[in-house]
This record gives sequence, structure tokens and C-alpha cells, in this order.
Amino acid sequence: MTREAFASLSESDLRERFETAEYVADDRTVTTVHLALTLGRPLLVEGPPGSGKTELGKVLASAFDTELIRLQCYEGLTAENALYEWNYTKQLLAVQANEGTVAGRSGTGHDHEQSVFDEEYLLERPLLRALTAEGETPPVLLVDEIDRADEEFEAFLLELLSDFQVSIPEFGTVSAEQPPVVVLTSNRTRGLSDALKRRCLYLHVEPPSFEAEYEIVRRKVPELDGAVAAEVCAVVDRLREEAFLKQPGVAETLDWARAVAQLRQDDADAPLSTDEIERTLGCLIKEVEDLDRIDAELLEQLQTAAARAEDRLEA
Repeated sequence: MTREAFASLSESDLRERFETAEYVADDRTVTTVHLALTLGRPLLVEGPPGSGKTELGKVLASAFDTELIRLQCYEGLTAENALYEWNYTKQLLAVQANEGTVAGRSGTGHDHEQSVFDEEYLLERPLLRALTAEGETPPVLLVDEIDRADEEFEAFLLELLSDFQVSIPEFGTVSAEQPPVVVLTSNRTRGLSDALKRRCLYLHVEPPSFEAEYEIVRRKVPELDGAVAAEVCAVVDRLREEAFLKQPGVAETLDWARAVAQLRQDDADAPLSTDEIERTLGCLIKEVEDLDRIDAELLEQLQTAAARAEDRLEA
């Protein structure tokens, strides 16, 4: 599918592709992603850790059968780390062999001299690779956890997000013949600039409802008994009512569901017990302060929530 073909993409077609990729998306998510694709705009997805932001980028690449190019952001990330690097060894060998000049691409006036600042000596990093990717369908560029990068790197991204091009001092400007699908994610550990937000469509994701999370677990962990899957989701839903330092996200729910399925070798459809919940809390709770809050009273409430799970589904 070419970039032009995205302009005629329908919401129903996008929803079908999500269904095929086993991705549960609500109407707001489908509409926002559809607009980002049809308008050719980057998509900024914010929300708590584990809410499925990164998975959305992966699913888009899978749904359109295209390459996923992921840039994991971190403090101290520089433009060179994310964009390009010169093959210094190859450049040095070329200069020593009189096969290249250290002049820029404009050269020194001698046409026979080839600059070592040419494409042949350029090592592509994720951003440059996304701009120069070939193929009928553009790649998905996933800029993961942009809030972890410095403000300087965030400012560097503005040219790419607005014009789908970047400037390399020794090389020149590189523009995408077919702009990539760009998805940025943020855990909101710091505020992002208005300039970056202005260039993107915005989607905020929250942990799903009990019903939606049950559907996710049934699709992603089919080996888990349906009634037990409902109990798992009910327990997680109850835990999210607590003022924890880190609420369990969908990723933790899926980890716990797989753990419960793994531990149940013989009695696969038995109801969750208080002991089973307590022994496997490490799949859900990732802060010692939060673990200390789980006492006998809360465990009893979790057991009660599990016992009422099936009634919630029928309601």
C-alpha cells in the first residue's frame, strides 16, 4: 500500500486489519489512527506504562505487512545516534589510498575527486533508514518513549515531523520520497514541547475497561480458561483502584495471565485462590511499597472480585 493509498483507507478497513492482528481498539483509537494515516500526520500516543502504546506501532507494521523501524529513546540520545554515523575506518582508508577527499559534497573543483562524505560512507541509523526506505508500503517509524530523550533531541525531530526530511551538515538534506508512518510514544515523565505536539495528532490511552481487557486476554492468551481469564481481569481491575506507585498495565495483565496458565497443569478451570493470587503478585506489582500495601483484607477483596467476574461478563 503506497502513501497515496492510505488517503483512501476507510475506518472499517483499518478496524479489520486491527482484528486480523488480534489488536483490540476502541472507536476513538481507530478514528485517530485512521486520521493520522489518511492525513499523513505523525501520531503521538501518551499514556501510563504498559497501556499498549508501543504495541500500537508494532501492530500497524504487522497490519500493513511493512517494516517496523524502532528508535528507543533514552537520556543523552543525540542526533548522530538516531540519524547517521560516518564509517570513519572506510573514510580513512579511502583518503590514504587517494580514493577520496575530505572536502564536502561540493568538492574542491576537481570532478574526479570523490568526497568521503558521500552516501557510500554513510551508516544509516533508524531515522535516516526510515526516510530512505524503499518498497511499495512505507515503513512504520516507532519513536518509543520520546519523553526520555532530552529537549534538544526533541527539537531536532521537528524538521522530520513537519517535512519528513533531515539535514546532515556534510551531506545535505535528505527527503523521504515516500514518508514513513510515524508513531511517537510517551509515558509523560516530562512535558513535551508545544512545537512537537503541534506537528502530531494526539491519542491518549488509558488501561482498558474490564470487558475490553478480557477480550485482549482471550486473544493473546488463548490457553487460559475463559472463566479464569475473567477472574484475572477482575482482580487487575480491582488493583487499579488502589493508589499504587505503579498501576498494573495491560502488559502486566498478560504476563499474569500467562503465568496462571503455566502454573495450571491439571486443574485448568479451577477458580483463582487467595494463595494463588498472593504467590504470583510479582507479575503485577513492580514496586516494593505497593507490595507492602497488599494485606489480608485486600487479598480477600481481590478474591471477592474474582468470584464476581463471571457475573460482570453476563451483565
